[in-house]
Amino acid sequence: MMAETKLIYPRYAVVRLRGIPTTPRYIARTLDLLRLRRKFTMVVVPGSPSIMGMIQEVNDWVTWGEIEADTLAEVLKKRGRIVGDKPLTLEYLKKWGWQSFEEVALAYVAGEIERLSCGRYYAREGQRPPCIPYLKPFFRLHPPRGGLNSVKLHFAAGGDLGYRGPLINDLIRRML
Repeated sequence: MMAETKLIYPRYAVVRLRGIPTTPRYIARTLDLLRLRRKFTMVVVPGSPSIMGMIQEVNDWVTWGEIEADTLAEVLKKRGRIVGDKPLTLEYLKKWGWQSFEEVALAYVAGEIERLSCGRYYAREGQRPPCIPYLKPFFRLHPPRGGLNSVKLHFAAGGDLGYRGPLINDLIRRML
């Protein structure tokens, strides 16, 4: 018998930059499925084929790229929220068996845990869950310091939309 191998997809940060009220319905639905319901909201997703298809569909409304573990740790520390709109703290992480924000970020980027947030079904105190229980699955960010170039042009053409690779980390740091 063959042992099952688990595919590890790269982790992408997706940030919504456009908030147009006349967005086509199918685009608005895809943004809603990605939990990007308002401008300057970020989600971190695996690069599975289904997610990549959704990102390609909303490519003219978002910017995205590979997130690094240290950037993700900063986002969790400064912008992470748990249910009830309370900040994510180190004490809360330790309650669930994680020692630091960096440990969670490294485990997620390396593919050791499948997702960052999970609900109450994984929440059993005393044993370490494969995610952070009750963490909100999106992060609200500030508009970037220094502004944006253009939310009508793609990154390759001098704008801000679309794929920007590892340079997404610079944008996220400007938005914290």
